[in-house]
Amino acid sequence: MAYVTSNRAASESLAARFAALRTDAVEAYRNWRVYRNTLNELNELSAREMADLGINPSMVRRIALEAAYGKNA
Repeated sequence: MAYVTSNRAASESLAARFAALRTDAVEAYRNWRVYRNTLNELNELSAREMADLGINPSMVRRIALEAAYGKNA
């Protein structure tokens, strides 16, 4: 039969897990905001401005994903 002899270690571990979860959530939100801002800015460009930049309208989503999550996203 297993039992816990100390609650302190378990509570520290749980607190560490919550801290890591919060850190991951904050990072995910920041990446999402970069994605949305990039997507919105690129969608505001006219077809002529996109052509001048060498961007096809079908590339907008991929460019926003790369801006937020990197090349391997």
